[in-house]
Amino acid sequence: MHENKEIEERVILVGVSEQEGDDAEDSMEELKELVQTAGASVEGTVLQKLTRRHPATYVGSGKVQEIRELLMMTDATGVVCDDELSPAQMRNLADLLDTKVMDRTLVILDIFARRAATSEGKIQVELAQLRYEMTRLTGYGRSMSRLGGGIGTRGPGEKKLETDRRVIAGRISQLKRELEQVRQHREVNRSRRLRANQPVAAIVGYTNAGKSTLLNALTDADVLEWDALFATLDPTTRLLTLSGRQELLLTDTVGFIRKLPHHLIEAFRSTLEEAKYADYIIHVVDASNPQMEKQMYIVYETLRELGVEGKPVLTLFNKQDLISEREALHDARADRTLHISAKNREGLEAVKETLEAMLRENKIFMERLLPYNQAGIVAKIRTSGELVAEEYRAEGIFIQAYVPRSLYHLAAFGEET
Repeated sequence: MHENKEIEERVILVGVSEQEGDDAEDSMEELKELVQTAGASVEGTVLQKLTRRHPATYVGSGKVQEIRELLMMTDATGVVCDDELSPAQMRNLADLLDTKVMDRTLVILDIFARRAATSEGKIQVELAQLRYEMTRLTGYGRSMSRLGGGIGTRGPGEKKLETDRRVIAGRISQLKRELEQVRQHREVNRSRRLRANQPVAAIVGYTNAGKSTLLNALTDADVLEWDALFATLDPTTRLLTLSGRQELLLTDTVGFIRKLPHHLIEAFRSTLEEAKYADYIIHVVDASNPQMEKQMYIVYETLRELGVEGKPVLTLFNKQDLISEREALHDARADRTLHISAKNREGLEAVKETLEAMLRENKIFMERLLPYNQAGIVAKIRTSGELVAEEYRAEGIFIQAYVPRSLYHLAAFGEET
C-alpha cells in the first residue's frame, strides 16, 4: 500500500516597489496569506525598489542572484512573484533560478480551484485557468515540466497544461457557451424577481471581511465560515424576512482583493454582476484590519469596473469584537453606516431596522378601505410591500401599508389586473 501525500511547497516571495509610499509591503503580506491559503509555507521574502519592473526578469540581476542564494539556504522549492508575470519573465526567471516560478494570479487561481463547489464555479475557474495558460503556452517550458504537483496544478484546468493552443481555444469557446447558458438562467430569475417586485441586496466586501458570517447570522443560511482568503467562492442567495412581512433577498458574492487580474474579473463577471443588478449594496468591512481604508477603496474600484454605481449602500464595519478601543468609523460613499460583530450577532437588529428603512424609502405610505371583492390587492401588498395594519370591517378591508410605486395606483384606486 502506498499513501499519496501532497508535498508541502516552500516558497520565496518576491515583489517590486515602484514608488515611495505605495502599498508594496502590504501587498506582500497579503501574498503571504494567499500562499499559506494555497497550502505552502513562506521561507523568505525579497522586496526590491525599482522605478519599473524589469521587463525580462521582473527584478534586477543582483536580486536574481540574491534570490538564488536564498533558495539554496532555505531549500525552498519555488518562487512566487507579487505581480502577474509575462511569459518571458516567467521563463527567464525559471531558467536563471532553476526552480518553479509562480505569480500572484497563479496562486489565486489555485485557491479558486480548491474552493469551487458548484458546476458554475468550476466552469468559471477552468475558464480563468485556460485564459491564463493560453498566453503562456510558449513560456512555460522547463518550469512547467518541473511542477510535479502543488500550486498551479490543481483544478479542472490542470489536465490542459500540455495541450496545444487550438484545443485550449476550443475548450474556452465551449466554456463560454456554458457560462452563457448560466447567464440566461440568471436573467430569467432576475426577471421573475422584477415581476414580483422582490428587492435584492448584494453583500460585497474584501475577502475575509465576514460576508458569509453575516449571511448566516441574518438568515441561518449555513454557508461555510472560515478565517481564510476566498473561503467561499460560489454565490449564495437567501431570503431575509423583516418586520411588517417585508422580504429581502440577500446574495453573497465572491470576495474582492488587490491586484485581482482582469481575466479573473471577466471569468466571474456573471457571478459578480449579481451586485450590478441588485437594488441595494451591503458593504461589509473588516474594521479590525489595519488596511481597512485601502480595502474599502479596492472594493469600490472593483464595483466601478463592473458598472455598479448609484445604488443605495449600507456599510457595516464588522469584527467590532476584535477592536480594543472602538471609534466612530465613516464611509463617505455609503448612505448609511453601522458597527457590528456578525460573529457575536452584535448590532444585527440595527441592520434589520436600517434595511427596513431603506426599503420604505422606495415605497409610499397609504391608508385605504378595500371592498372584499378586491382582496387580491391585499395579497399583492403582502408580497411586494409592507402591510402595517389589516382590519376586516363590515364594509371592507381597512389597510395601512407601504407599497411600491408600481403598486400604488393599483392599491389606491382598487384596480385589479
